Amino acid sequence: MLAGQPIIILKENVERNYGREAQRSNITAAKAIAGAVRTTLGPRGMDKMLVGSTGDIIITNDGATILKEIGVQHPGAKMVIEVAKTQDDQVGDGTTTSVVLVGALMEQAETLLEQGIHPTVISQGFRLGMEKALEIADSLALKVEPSDRKTLIRIVDTAITGKSIEAVKEKLDGIIVDAVMAVAEKADGKMVVDEDDVMVKKQRGQSMDDAELIRGIVIDKARVHEGMPRKVTKAKVALIATPLEITKTQVKAKIKISSADQVAAFNAQEQDALKQLADYIIESGANVVLCQKGIADPVQFHLAKAGVLAVEDVPESDMQNASKALSANIIQKAENLTSKDLGAAETVEQDHEIDIIRINGCKNPKAITILVRGSSDYLLDELERAVNDGKRVVMDAIEDGTYVVGGGAVETELLMKIKDYAASVGGRVQLALEAYANAFEVIPRTLAENSGYNPIDKLVDLKNAHANGKKNAGLNVYTGDIVDMHKEGVFEPLRSKRQSIQSATETAALLVRVDDMMITQNKKPAGTPPTPMA
Repeated sequence: MLAGQPIIILKENVERNYGREAQRSNITAAKAIAGAVRTTLGPRGMDKMLVGSTGDIIITNDGATILKEIGVQHPGAKMVIEVAKTQDDQVGDGTTTSVVLVGALMEQAETLLEQGIHPTVISQGFRLGMEKALEIADSLALKVEPSDRKTLIRIVDTAITGKSIEAVKEKLDGIIVDAVMAVAEKADGKMVVDEDDVMVKKQRGQSMDDAELIRGIVIDKARVHEGMPRKVTKAKVALIATPLEITKTQVKAKIKISSADQVAAFNAQEQDALKQLADYIIESGANVVLCQKGIADPVQFHLAKAGVLAVEDVPESDMQNASKALSANIIQKAENLTSKDLGAAETVEQDHEIDIIRINGCKNPKAITILVRGSSDYLLDELERAVNDGKRVVMDAIEDGTYVVGGGAVETELLMKIKDYAASVGGRVQLALEAYANAFEVIPRTLAENSGYNPIDKLVDLKNAHANGKKNAGLNVYTGDIVDMHKEGVFEPLRSKRQSIQSATETAALLVRVDDMMITQNKKPAGTPPTPMA
């Protein structure tokens, strides 16, 4: 203040929260976002119905999808949603766990702040706890071989259990594992899997149980000519990137025609050129053609006459995937096509109900397709999300060669071990470490709540089991018993646990240190006085 007048530093449209108010605001936002998805955690979690501004409806219990669809304004809430996005990008599963953990950490931080513990001490304790938690998680990891189909199926089963498509999970488990195993490759002594090599295609109108693994690709196109065969067995597939038609010249040119004979000769020459394009393909031995551009009518006619199935305007991405699946070369000009450039497949077939082309039975395909079916778009979308989660966890397990048990077993072990570690640290950081350990209670507690059991009783039972050295003890959400999760076959990739711990802790440690928030508003209401800055 100067001579009774306020000194205005910030613009009129800047809203400022500072001190305890800023801390309380971020804590409340983090807890609210965690609360929004908490009931979806675990095999017996509930679903959420999301209705967009256009009336589109999504029904899901996938944490990443829920958080992506809800619109939030609070910057702290946006940071928590970013945790879920990072988890989904890096791992593909465990998004709900990571967000719920952020909420629990912020709740613990709130208690510490009320006790007068400084935010930097809390942040330091959380980071020390994270390092210890990652170390403990690594010590609990079990090894899995890329060829261990049985264990990989268990990992997929854990990821998709509890979703609304659970009725077909047994069939989907095997399909997903077989698909990922088919495209996995060894590079520099390590297993690598390209997520894009396992494609998921949706087809409406069939039962969920009709999902199938296509050892090749599915293209959303139909054959170009009715005279072409619908199905070709022992297919030899040509991939051509350029148009199978007479293209315009790059420069402007005029042709003077002064007689009807010249018109006829010109047309005949054009027809011969188009027939020659078809002959190049036929002579190479191809009986299926995928063309990235258009195919002229005369070329279609000659190919149909020769019994060749042709598809035009195939997207470049599908051409690339077809090349991987068929081990075929994409040719720029039809005249350069040889038998060595062709790919082989057992069958190429156009579906009788919808316009899709299936290329199936490729030998050692490096691109593969999972075709899912359902009676409604809502169901199909949830099926697609479940398959994508499943393929990601299998990829994580194959690439890292590690997994851990689920059912809250890892979190309970972290809770016990980090508390022991905290006692050896001392000082105020010890309080922060103990609070960090307590945050892991939220996972087994939530699993119990979502399954209809008393969370206190189950938490006590879990702690007793782990105190007696049963490090794999977890909650069976169907019976309520504390059982060995390894024997139950409840497995998760180690990468998922590590990412959840790391991203949740780093975000909580960052948010707890914020004591001043200056938010620029797009529009300030008329008559609102400017915000003074002390």
